[in-house]
Amino acid sequence: MKAFVVEHLTGPAGGTVRDVPEPVGAHPWARGERLLVDVRAAGVSFPDLLQSRGEYQHGMPVPYVAGGEIAGVVLEAAEGSRFSPGDRVAGVTVWGGLAERAVVIPHFAARIPDHFSWAQGAAFVLNYSTAWFALYRVGARAGETVVVQGASGGVGTATVQVARALGMVPIAVVSDDRKEAAVRTAGAQLVIRPEPGWHSVVRELTGGVGADIVVDPVGGDRFTDSLRCLGVGGRLAVVGFAGGGIPTVRANRLLLRDLSVVGVALAPYLERYPAVAGEMIMALEDLAERGEIRPLVGHELPLSAGAEALALLDRREAVGKVVVGVR
Repeated sequence: MKAFVVEHLTGPAGGTVRDVPEPVGAHPWARGERLLVDVRAAGVSFPDLLQSRGEYQHGMPVPYVAGGEIAGVVLEAAEGSRFSPGDRVAGVTVWGGLAERAVVIPHFAARIPDHFSWAQGAAFVLNYSTAWFALYRVGARAGETVVVQGASGGVGTATVQVARALGMVPIAVVSDDRKEAAVRTAGAQLVIRPEPGWHSVVRELTGGVGADIVVDPVGGDRFTDSLRCLGVGGRLAVVGFAGGGIPTVRANRLLLRDLSVVGVALAPYLERYPAVAGEMIMALEDLAERGEIRPLVGHELPLSAGAEALALLDRREAVGKVVVGVR
């Protein structure tokens, strides 16, 4: 089968499309449960870029097939699985997704509604699981205000949509007009720029009290201002560091206004609390079926352009989800 294979840990240019054997057995994270999918489209995310440089905590030795999430048709499912051959599914692979067939982690897999395209399916599980889990970790409630950093990206647009669907008020932070247009297409109504003093704008939009929550997949220089924009008892969800810098926090900032900084890492949390995975997937399937969430696909490329798909992320040019069509 054809696949995009990273042969050198030098970033996007270290990969190429070539023939590889079809996957055997179950995914190493699947607890022995084989779920084989005929891949129609694969999503590309920031962790895939980090993996291609050997900089991700779940890295793979070269050569390996890149691609952390897919959408396609179930070919094989274990006895007793909630999936059957022929089901339309989306799921997380962590690696191995940019291929014609892939094994998926069953507890990170979801049925996708008929109104989703394959590209939307490939943009579904990883980003929306991250968004749902970030809000879950900070105990988000209907009526609360959620500032979303990097709001035009895959995680950002997902967070805007999940927050709205759950009755919250998202404030999207984007850096230019093109990204604003994208995040408004995703459903954002309040959009601001990360210009000097932007945290004061958040306070104005919240009647002077500050935001309840910040969801931050960016990190870097915005982190301190994210804390400043929070009201008393506010919570900041640390999702990632797409901006490049890993910030630090002075504990007195947390003390003075009862603030909380919460890490958002799905894998270790679900290993400790596995029941949350089922709750999360059921919630996302329901929101998708009801049309409350609809993945924003910003870029669709063929498998032959797998390196360019990663390079879009590397150049910070991606808006919405980057998806590679496989079939």
